[in-house]
Amino acid sequence: MDVLDEFDIKIIKELEKDGRMAYSAIATTLKISNTMVHQRINRLFDQGIITGIKPIINEKKIGYDWGAFTGITLNKDEDSSRIIDELKKIPEVTECYYITGSFTLYIKMIARDHEHMRKLLYEKIDTIPGIAKTDSMIELGCAFKRNISL
Repeated sequence: MDVLDEFDIKIIKELEKDGRMAYSAIATTLKISNTMVHQRINRLFDQGIITGIKPIINEKKIGYDWGAFTGITLNKDEDSSRIIDELKKIPEVTECYYITGSFTLYIKMIARDHEHMRKLLYEKIDTIPGIAKTDSMIELGCAFKRNISL
């Protein structure tokens, strides 16, 4: 059995257009009951399919002109939980992934300018005990970012 049915998909697509949309407006658009929309959205949250509805911030509009993707090599991979906890303390680190290959972790970070980026790398990230080395690529702009198509 599929996890999502046609109504779940239609509700999610409406929320993707505008996460602030009233449940009653979704119900009207989809020609279903307000109660059904409430129940479906609550179930999608309970199942962890929808993990939150929050604003998408355009970082460049608030002064963060630089972005970087950084691969992190650890001295010992078993230190990853502690190192991730340290990375979470750096607000400019916006994403962190476990990966295979040359690195253990891969992060996305943002900075106001090149000096801010240098300080993040050399004074905050490289000083975390257990990080052996970092390898960064500067982001030149996002071509697109999206959810999986339902």
